[in-house]
Amino acid sequence: MQTFLLTPVKTVTALFLLTIIHFCNGILNIYLNTQEVQKLLGLEAELFYVRQGIVNDYALNFVVPIPSKINSLHFTWESLASKPLPYIIQIDTNDDEALEEPKLNITSSGLIPTYTQVFSLSLQCTGIVSAEVDVTISINITVNPDVTALKLKRKKICTKIESAINSQAVDAVPIRTSSARIFYYAVVCAFVLATTSIMCVAGLYVRRNKQRRTIDETTANQSYSAFLPTAIRNPTTSSSYSSFRRMPSYSLIEDRPSPKGLQERIAELTIQRCRVCLRNVVLEGTFSRVYQGTYSSEGGTEEEVLVKTVTDHASQVQISLLLQEGMSMYALNHPNILSILGVSFEDNSAPFLLYPLHNYSNLKVFLQRCKICSEGVAHTLTTQEVVDMALQVIEAMHYIHKKHILHKDLAARNCVVDNKLKIKIADNALSRDLFPSDYHCLGDNENRPIKWLALESLINKTFSTRSEVWSFGVLLWELTTLAQQPYVEIDPFEMAAYLKDGYRLVQPINCPDELFAVMAYCWAMNPEDRPTFLQLQVCLKEFYMQLTRYV
Repeated sequence: MQTFLLTPVKTVTALFLLTIIHFCNGILNIYLNTQEVQKLLGLEAELFYVRQGIVNDYALNFVVPIPSKINSLHFTWESLASKPLPYIIQIDTNDDEALEEPKLNITSSGLIPTYTQVFSLSLQCTGIVSAEVDVTISINITVNPDVTALKLKRKKICTKIESAINSQAVDAVPIRTSSARIFYYAVVCAFVLATTSIMCVAGLYVRRNKQRRTIDETTANQSYSAFLPTAIRNPTTSSSYSSFRRMPSYSLIEDRPSPKGLQERIAELTIQRCRVCLRNVVLEGTFSRVYQGTYSSEGGTEEEVLVKTVTDHASQVQISLLLQEGMSMYALNHPNILSILGVSFEDNSAPFLLYPLHNYSNLKVFLQRCKICSEGVAHTLTTQEVVDMALQVIEAMHYIHKKHILHKDLAARNCVVDNKLKIKIADNALSRDLFPSDYHCLGDNENRPIKWLALESLINKTFSTRSEVWSFGVLLWELTTLAQQPYVEIDPFEMAAYLKDGYRLVQPINCPDELFAVMAYCWAMNPEDRPTFLQLQVCLKEFYMQLTRYV
């Protein structure tokens, strides 16, 4: 049964004029020097926010994570005009409990000198709670008669310190005891101290013997290491990128110990550039390219691979985003997940990210090509094929959530499909550049997939497994419409109000009522009213069985 559900649509004027780089009226430099970039991102480079009066919006859009062990930031600036430039600095945070009040070593208003000056910002955590604190550094620079406004964003990682809390608790409780009790306490403490010292000495003796045995065993086993099966790696290849450290863009649902750090991951996946051969370009953006190529292993076997990289004019920020987003799905092993296969570095050139390629193509591009055939008539996927592809996505999302990871950008553009309609979910590396019409900035210098986000993610930037269910509903709508643009008539700035008023995507042509009901169920206003991926799996499997009975 075919039905059409039409909802009232507001008439909105779409504004498509986006400026990537704009100019300051005055001549000015504001940047992070090499030492600061190395400390924060592990890269040997300078990061300019303003160079010779040109504002780098890409750098301003990048939210730099600050690890808990780093408590101060350093910025370098200078006025290149003939006189100092007036400035006003304001620091805003969203969590006073986790982070102490930030402190500058310069005044909040003054003059930018005509010589190079480094100023610092202190970010001290309280240690009371664990949190990720958003820090916004607003700098207004006056160049008569104009004012240039810059916003630098940081995310400070604060961890809870148990000893500090315990000491506060002890200080809050008054101690009342007699002199006799103090004497007995002293005797007991002396006895405990003596016993502990003896145990420590014995432990050190045992540990040294154990270490000596371990070293001997390691030396003996080194001769056999050549016969162990290895993944794609090349420990002899090195570059400045090997020290790269960055928090993943995929968010952890809850704190969990990571088996390997990012530096170890890159070291394990690093391969020689000479083993990678690029063939044809599959996708291309302003500063990014996706190639089809081959990788020749040390054993001589050749494997088809998909290679993601950036062009020569890409900035260091774009390179770091490519790495941190590409490494997010490291070591995930599932038939419906496209995990990274290797990373290739070479001096003075962009890194290569390698993925296995088995006749895969981008799902969004594949769906758009389905609209075109020799007769000029769109080839629509059958409902049974759509449901089967949706079930594969559910399997992958359920696996990711079991690993305590949120994708936060589930869409057709971040999936691949082969000629047998087998789906794999991929990371979102380069998606903002390859599919720029799918991302919008709402004046906060952050490109986001506005029309795929749940209402709470759009307004409060909060993500959960239920918000991913909302995005899955939009992905299901993409499958049934052959990758039409969702909410094409709605201005991105009006999306929040549009969703608050209860409006949703319309029912696609030839979409059964049962399938559209699943989509609408995913778009419930209250996150708790949305189904889980397990519930969606049961529902769609039952619908799939009903479809197969009539085939």
